Amino acid sequence: MTARDLDDRAASRSVRKPTMADVAKYAGVSLKTVSRVVNQEPHVRAPLQERVQAAISALGYRRNEAAARLARGAAMLTLGLVMENISNEFYSRLAAAVESAAAGHEALVVFGSYEESADKERMLIESMYARGVDSLIVVPSAADHAWLAEHASLTAVFVDRVPPGLDSADVVLLDDVWGGRAATEHLLAHGHRRIALISDDGAVSSVRDRAAGYRAALRAAGVAADEAMVVRGVFDPWRVAYEVGRLLDLPDPPTAFFATNNRAAIGILQALRERPERPAYVGFDDFALADVFSPGVTVVRYDVTRLARGAVDLLLNPAPGPRRVRVPVELIARGSGELPPR
Repeated sequence: MTARDLDDRAASRSVRKPTMADVAKYAGVSLKTVSRVVNQEPHVRAPLQERVQAAISALGYRRNEAAARLARGAAMLTLGLVMENISNEFYSRLAAAVESAAAGHEALVVFGSYEESADKERMLIESMYARGVDSLIVVPSAADHAWLAEHASLTAVFVDRVPPGLDSADVVLLDDVWGGRAATEHLLAHGHRRIALISDDGAVSSVRDRAAGYRAALRAAGVAADEAMVVRGVFDPWRVAYEVGRLLDLPDPPTAFFATNNRAAIGILQALRERPERPAYVGFDDFALADVFSPGVTVVRYDVTRLARGAVDLLLNPAPGPRRVRVPVELIARGSGELPPR
């Protein structure tokens, strides 16, 4: 097969999704054989299975989960998405990305926000489960999730955080340690030695890992972490603004800040609006208008679509044993993280 043939085949695949008929033609087998392999039916000879699987890989074929369920007499595939707070830009982008990824499987998505309440999170999950939603994507709270083991038929994939109490869970995570370290190293590289950390609930794995990256960068640079400049448990921008002002009023204030989420970065912006100081700062999570401010906000950024697709893929392709998918992050320099100490 020539390079031109490969290009033509790739172009053809971009126009429409490959079907089982395409797989059958490519493998040189019957459509029934492909169906039996895709649906994991018994008594298909190993050589035929290998030919069909090779064709599936070559064509990028993916089973229509909704159609498969309907063929078995099951209901339309519905996924549940349980998040902390959909009013937060991260969660609204995640919801849109999950909905888009699920649409590729002709599945519906229902949403729910637990608004930082572990009790409401459990209520949402159990309510969805009681109504027949047995496939869930959850951004878990910091509470123990061992109770989920009571629902044996519930399939759940967790996003952004490892659920406490569930060692066997499938989880799609960001590379939080690397992101925290990269943000701090960036500030160190621009001359800062007094770098404050602004974070929320340390019991959440993503927050804990970003803080671990921060500490690792300081340690590698030979800079002692000053606990007086570490703020934990702040969730709202107005509270962050207060804490930033308090730190800047210290006799030996920080010259830079690392914010572990978008709300904290916005709180820093609010605080500096009324202050004469111009400390450097880096946020974790991009947000709307971050590049409009002067200077623009330097952030650790990632592709939320990869988070969503990773979660949907794990959910619709169950496997024995826990799986961890880690999505890379990158540092985007826009000006705020490059300000020198004053």
